[in-house]
Amino acid sequence: MALVLTEEQVMLRESAAGLLADRAGVAQLRALRDAGDELGFSREVWQDIAAMGWPGIAIPEAYDGLGYGYTGLGLVLEQAGRHLSPSPLQSSVLVGTTAVHALGTEAQKQALLPSLAAGELLVSLALQEGVQHAPEQTAMAAVPAGDGYTLTGDKILVLDALAADRFVVIARTSGSAGDTEGLTAFLVPADAAGLTVERRSLVDSRGVGALHFDGVQVPADGVMGEPGRAWAGLGRTLDIANIGLAAELLGLATEAFERTVAYLQERKQFGKVIGSFQGLQHRAAELFAELELARSIVLQALQAIDADDPELPKLASAAKAKLCEVAQRATNEGIQMHGGIGMTDEYEIGFFIKRARVAQHCFGDYNYHLDRFARLSGF
Repeated sequence: MALVLTEEQVMLRESAAGLLADRAGVAQLRALRDAGDELGFSREVWQDIAAMGWPGIAIPEAYDGLGYGYTGLGLVLEQAGRHLSPSPLQSSVLVGTTAVHALGTEAQKQALLPSLAAGELLVSLALQEGVQHAPEQTAMAAVPAGDGYTLTGDKILVLDALAADRFVVIARTSGSAGDTEGLTAFLVPADAAGLTVERRSLVDSRGVGALHFDGVQVPADGVMGEPGRAWAGLGRTLDIANIGLAAELLGLATEAFERTVAYLQERKQFGKVIGSFQGLQHRAAELFAELELARSIVLQALQAIDADDPELPKLASAAKAKLCEVAQRATNEGIQMHGGIGMTDEYEIGFFIKRARVAQHCFGDYNYHLDRFARLSGF
């Protein structure tokens, strides 16, 4: 499989770069943060994004999507990372839509995917319960009640929780925490009786929330797939989510690197441009090489999704672990090479390190995925 982009993919990347730079860049993120916006994104800008068809890029044509695959979505997410674009591209398009497609019944797909493709509906995954990403440790109870279930418990770090219209909730119908069997996915409306959504603040100024379920009733048609058998679909959803986050981190790290190089070429010390100092040149050259390697692994992982590659879980963890490492280095170097001013709010480089740290930890950090890659490789 050639690690090169087609002409259509290049055009998609360029159109995404143009729109996001103009309508959803760092300046807009700063404005939303300063205004204390609860959603963390502009619905008006989201409509512009939806008009481009991006919410339906990875949705099959049978459900009114573009059928363009996850490689195309990854290119858009890379540009979203470059511009720190605040939108539901990650929460609903990458994660929520994938969860519906991987876990939902055919009736649920027919009902939800066309609206998701049009950008009219937002769906978010409610999975995490503790401070560490550990899906198999899900303990939230789902108790049978008539033809459906009753949900009681809490979920944290739910992306764009205040904007979501539906939640894909992972709860336990059998077994105990630590078991991969016994997990079930439920489709819960955001306005369900007994469900409380609370805003939480993270360092990257994005929308995130905590959900409290107090005896929430889910009818039979809200159960996604076969009860107790959600692990396979959840695993695929998380693999795709982590590859998408790796694509975002690639864009973020690349932009941080390019901004830093530009600064090195203009900042002077002792009468010389600091980019002429050999020590800084070596650090920049090493980071450039790392970014090129990262670009290859992200593209390979994206193509593996579309090819239904059996090695997808291993590639997903490899991509996420590598991009966590590269993004951390790129943003750290950005701050250090800017010097003290890089720590201030005056320069935009600080926004990149904040977003990088949140994206790195979302659905498993460097250590989680390095360990998972080792286990999947037989170590």
